[in-house]
Amino acid sequence: MLDDLRWDADLIRRYDLAGPRYTSYPTAVQLHGEVGSFDLLHALRESRRATRPLSLYVHVPFCANICYYCACNKVITKDRGRAAPYLQRLEQEIQLIACHLDPKQVVEQLHFGGGTPTFLSHVELRQLMATLRQHFNLLDDDSGDYGIEIDPREADWSTMGLLRELGFNRVSLGVQDLDPAVQRAVNRLQSLEQTRTLIEAARTLQFRSINLDLIYGLPKQTPEGFARTVEEVIRLQPDRLSVFNYAHLPERFMPQRRIDSNDLPAPAAKLEMLHATIDQLTAAGYRYIGMDHFALPDDELAIAQEEGTLQRNFQGYTTHGHCDLIGLGVSAISQIGDLYCQNSSDLNTYQDTLSTAQLATQRGLLCNQDDRLRRAVIQQLICHFELDFEPIERAFTIDFRGYFNDLWPQLQAMQRDGLITLDAQGIRILPAGRLLARSVCMVFDAYLAQQNRQRFSRVI
Repeated sequence: MLDDLRWDADLIRRYDLAGPRYTSYPTAVQLHGEVGSFDLLHALRESRRATRPLSLYVHVPFCANICYYCACNKVITKDRGRAAPYLQRLEQEIQLIACHLDPKQVVEQLHFGGGTPTFLSHVELRQLMATLRQHFNLLDDDSGDYGIEIDPREADWSTMGLLRELGFNRVSLGVQDLDPAVQRAVNRLQSLEQTRTLIEAARTLQFRSINLDLIYGLPKQTPEGFARTVEEVIRLQPDRLSVFNYAHLPERFMPQRRIDSNDLPAPAAKLEMLHATIDQLTAAGYRYIGMDHFALPDDELAIAQEEGTLQRNFQGYTTHGHCDLIGLGVSAISQIGDLYCQNSSDLNTYQDTLSTAQLATQRGLLCNQDDRLRRAVIQQLICHFELDFEPIERAFTIDFRGYFNDLWPQLQAMQRDGLITLDAQGIRILPAGRLLARSVCMVFDAYLAQQNRQRFSRVI
């Protein structure tokens, strides 16, 4: 059993820096234009030869309404007809990718993200799933992890019934905050009843897992108000919760310019919100998985962490890190073996490229040996809060202490501060350092010194 999380305000003040979320290492910031569709095709052939299982991510960029806090790749439109030409190109991409894979490669994981996937009509969702089933080996026995993100304002009982019929067994609902003043400040008016109705539908229809997203640090939020939201959410008993820190970066994300920075809670109030949320969720029986994620003890993520098999990829914490991840749609990222690649983030460029029967790969990266080593180290620390040197030394034929000798003074300082324990056998992130695991991972990031930290959110 993992030790409990421990709140240490002094440690947080010292180590709450801006840094990557490590859904990958190297991070997406390192992707560059010298990698293209030829590299992707080569990686797909390698995947086929190894008959590796697959994880599919499908990006649906459309939203009917703009949420001011949002930093996702999206297209805001009331015109539902905008989806038709996009889906046509998405189906072309599915065909172009699938012909380089083996039908024996099972799709263990499927995720629809956005945007708002339920922006699509029932007919469009049926057609898209039929295309995926035609070209990929999707499981029919409900044993796969097939999830979809849902805006409760854009779905009802019939939508949930359709999704279950199409094979989805996991749902993630955006809630963010239940306070009407906060909702007005971010342009997302959504009642508790709308959320509750969909959760009841998901349970009745036997969806395997329900995740809710919350955000702290939004305009007009107070510790008292956010505690009430968390209290209501606990009553809904989701299997998983994502409690994200709002990063106000209006220079990078245009919708955030509509937020009055004077309405944002002070840093001390944000910390108070997080501290109270951790206390509330822990008291309700949730386990802290890491990186804003909480889960009930019988959830697959909690069990995987307990068993030492939890992994992390571009979709966040996962039990399917052994799969090759194929991203489909505008801005989608793939991770196939040692190749990372991303489609164009511009909708018109994506559609125009595929209209010429070319893949829309725009940038990428091929991991070298040092990347693979550091990726293994960071993955272990961010998923399990501990790292044994011996398996890393064996896998990469190195002496850990010698290879990372220049990092030792930083690690020793973290040990003195009570963030980690460090000895000849390995590193363990202490309960007081769990919230700051990203800060420990950043020590091993070879690219961080060259990067503009303003691109990243703060650790807390």
